[in-house]
Amino acid sequence: MYAIIEESGGQRKVTEGEEILIDLYKGGEAGKGDPVTFDKVLVIGDAGGSAKVGTPHVGGASVTAEVIEPAVKGDKIDIHKYRPKKASRSKTGHRQRYTLVKVTGLKG
Repeated sequence: MYAIIEESGGQRKVTEGEEILIDLYKGGEAGKGDPVTFDKVLVIGDAGGSAKVGTPHVGGASVTAEVIEPAVKGDKIDIHKYRPKKASRSKTGHRQRYTLVKVTGLKG
């Protein structure tokens, strides 16, 4: 069984038992094992080929997950700025913080 959920402004396909990274949940203060519920389910289907498509969301459908790691750092992104003929260069970096969750159930 699979579901397509709306999370952090994007869409993501999830299956039961899958570990996914989501945007930082509760500011990184969530404890291990805390439940997370995704109510915005766009499509829910099974391996047989049948699927329920919502307009825009499937009524009564939800995806539950559990927090594995409250705060995980993503890959480092380097930002370079250069202004020609000005002798001006700068370099900054950024590491996004995520929460690692494991999908425990699909309902719908």
